[in-house]
Amino acid sequence: METLTHEIAAHAARLVVEEGLDYGAAKRRAQKSLGAPPRTALPDNDLMEAEVRAYIQLFHGDTQPAELAALRRLALVWMHRLAEFRPHIAGAVWNGTATRLSDIYLQLFCDDPKSAEIALIDNRVAYDAQSITGFNGATVEALSFSTPAPELGETIGVHLMIHDHDDLRGALKPGSNGRAPRGDARALERRMAEAEEAAP
Repeated sequence: METLTHEIAAHAARLVVEEGLDYGAAKRRAQKSLGAPPRTALPDNDLMEAEVRAYIQLFHGDTQPAELAALRRLALVWMHRLAEFRPHIAGAVWNGTATRLSDIYLQLFCDDPKSAEIALIDNRVAYDAQSITGFNGATVEALSFSTPAPELGETIGVHLMIHDHDDLRGALKPGSNGRAPRGDARALERRMAEAEEAAP
């Protein structure tokens, strides 16, 4: 069973990198593609991340670092624009597994949950709103829009998850792997500097 779970993770990792699927969708499609029984244990996100990193290293090691750097620069632009809402970045752009097909995920911590929406309207940003489950298990509003990424020649999806200001303290706790699951603009800039120093 464990072998099948790893096989699903490897197949799903390819879908994440090559098609830009999120982990959940990639796991479900991989399970179906491999003909795995419905009750098969799906890989957890730590295993998924490890498989995505391995796949990138093997097939996209020459192009992915530049794509990641471009996405991080674009994320910083939006984090500075939305600075009043205490933006924190999460997901693949934060953890370093993003490619040109990856979206940018920002978590905003607002005193007034409608204020971020008003800011987008004031800046004539067309967005879609939906309710999703936030990192703490509560339902939160997600505002999604597209923005050009000139460095990549792509249009990138940006997703703003609107959290209450009081959620910020819990957001800074390390994840089960001991790593920070999100970071503010300064933390992202540090990661960018470290990646640049480590580049050959």
